[in-house]
Amino acid sequence: MILDYEPGEKVIHPNNKDWGIGQVQSIINGKVTVNFENVGKKVINAYNIQLEKINGSKRT
Repeated sequence: MILDYEPGEKVIHPNNKDWGIGQVQSIINGKVTVNFENVGKKVINAYNIQLEKINGSKRT
C-alpha cells in the first residue's frame, strides 16, 4: 500500500464524518496525524483506515 498523504492536505475520516474536516499534520510509519476541526488531533493507522481526501486541498 502506498500512503498518498502529504502534510497540509485536507481529509475526512470515512467512519467518523462528524469529526469534520481534518488537516494532515504528519505521516510516520503508516500513522497519519490529523487535526480534525471538531475533535482535535487524532492518529490514524493508514493501513486500516483510508482517509478521504478533499480535492484541491494541497497547500502551495
